[in-house]
Amino acid sequence: MNTENFYKKLKGSGLLLILLIFAVSCEDFLEENPSTSIDADYIYTTEEGLKSGVVSLYKFERDRYQRSTEDFMGAVLMSSRSDLAFSRTGYTGLMGRYERGVSPVDQGANFVSSLFWKHFYNMTNKATAIINAAEVANGIDEDVKNQVLAEAKFFRAHSYFYLYRMFNNIYVNTETVTVENAFNVVNDKSSEENIFALINSDLDFAVEHLEWTDTFGRVTKGTAKHVKAKVAMWQGDWVEAKNQALDVIEGPDSPHSLVSSTAGVFAGNRNNSESLFVIQAEDDLLGGGNTTMMNANYVTQYFQISGIEANIEQGGRGFSRILPNLYLLNLLAEDPNDTRDDDTYFRLKYYYTSGDRIGEELDDYAPITDLDNPSTDYARYYQRMHPSCIKFAQEDDNPDSYLNRSNITVYRLAETYLIAAEAIMRSTGDPLPYINAVRTRAGAQPVTSVNQQTILDERARELAFEGQRWFTLKRMGQEVIDFQITNYAGDGEYFPANLGSKDPRTNWQPHYINWPIAQIDLDLLGPNYPQNDGY
Repeated sequence: MNTENFYKKLKGSGLLLILLIFAVSCEDFLEENPSTSIDADYIYTTEEGLKSGVVSLYKFERDRYQRSTEDFMGAVLMSSRSDLAFSRTGYTGLMGRYERGVSPVDQGANFVSSLFWKHFYNMTNKATAIINAAEVANGIDEDVKNQVLAEAKFFRAHSYFYLYRMFNNIYVNTETVTVENAFNVVNDKSSEENIFALINSDLDFAVEHLEWTDTFGRVTKGTAKHVKAKVAMWQGDWVEAKNQALDVIEGPDSPHSLVSSTAGVFAGNRNNSESLFVIQAEDDLLGGGNTTMMNANYVTQYFQISGIEANIEQGGRGFSRILPNLYLLNLLAEDPNDTRDDDTYFRLKYYYTSGDRIGEELDDYAPITDLDNPSTDYARYYQRMHPSCIKFAQEDDNPDSYLNRSNITVYRLAETYLIAAEAIMRSTGDPLPYINAVRTRAGAQPVTSVNQQTILDERARELAFEGQRWFTLKRMGQEVIDFQITNYAGDGEYFPANLGSKDPRTNWQPHYINWPIAQIDLDLLGPNYPQNDGY
């Protein structure tokens, strides 16, 4: 019920007065401190309280992948803005085509504010409060304290790293937010040096104190080393990136290995030897998480075709918002033996499930490249027949619902191999064994040489739609992201000419390399706090 309406009803009935009298008469009682109460002191000073606080950080992280009031998640939004995607419809499509989220005052910027800026700052504030409390807590087992600090510092580093890569002009803070300082004004962004100093310090602690193995869903030494390698790449420290990645891949204590086939990467609950961090969700379990639309965003509406019902084998129930574009599909098709487009990462074909043609391949529509009249035929092709990304379909999903609880992979070892290959290429050593390990697992022929484009293409084939592409393009520089977006985003010549402004290639502006800081957030900062260039 709306709070204002609730109190209007109370006033109208005279109940508000009764409540006020009751509150005054109970004043002495309310001043008592019963032993069963759980307050901030409990969280800040007890072992169980600190451990509970850390668990809440995992809940913060999980929220990014689960259903939001806007029916799309921050994790989905990042995949829409890349050179690998065709963003078809919905607000996610508008964002992916650079029609929204391109001004500090448009609704897209407000969504970005809640899904990223506020989300990650809330997470850093929570982590900082836990860190500062744990560091001065008395009577806490030292191993428990270090575990709490390691996990909290990982999430603080992870959050600031995400914010920096999105917005560039960010500030970092290591002071616990209190009633006294909550309204202090931040007047300027932090320097890049200070941002990376804090991120690296936090990650160093996490690497030192986390174990290689833990309950699935908890961050480990491998998770921290993987992120440390990514951070080093942003700093151009290729030796550090190489060393961290190789320790995860082939260090004597690392438990991680690539699964044997692409079919196994996203099979089951994703908790396998390749997984470095997986969001956990479970049906019919208190604390099992909310529902997610991750899969629905990436799967086409093939079930609208007569004779095909929604089923898990073909991807479940989707609404065709973000689809692999021709550029990505052509990269996958370069090697006919590559299994990543063989119903493992991507599904290219659909089959009848009822009527006289059960089991037959759908052949009603030609590929988009062969359509006689794209401006009229494109809608049904992209909506119903286009290849889908099926990385987020889980075997126990409900095929009749867009909403499901599913485990979601955040970081995995295949990316660590590609980090190692790039870092070695840019420093010393032989990158071929690492990039070819990923290709061989997929059934593709090994490459014989490696350059930046080789790395970029292989990351596309292996990691598309896993939330990494935008950051990879940005890290490689303005020239790279400009070229990739203006040449490959969307579907270019096959995109209907009469839709004009919906082409991301022509909508792209170089300053979009940084997202705008929403005006609603700038208004809370100092008057001279810098907006990103171009906005």
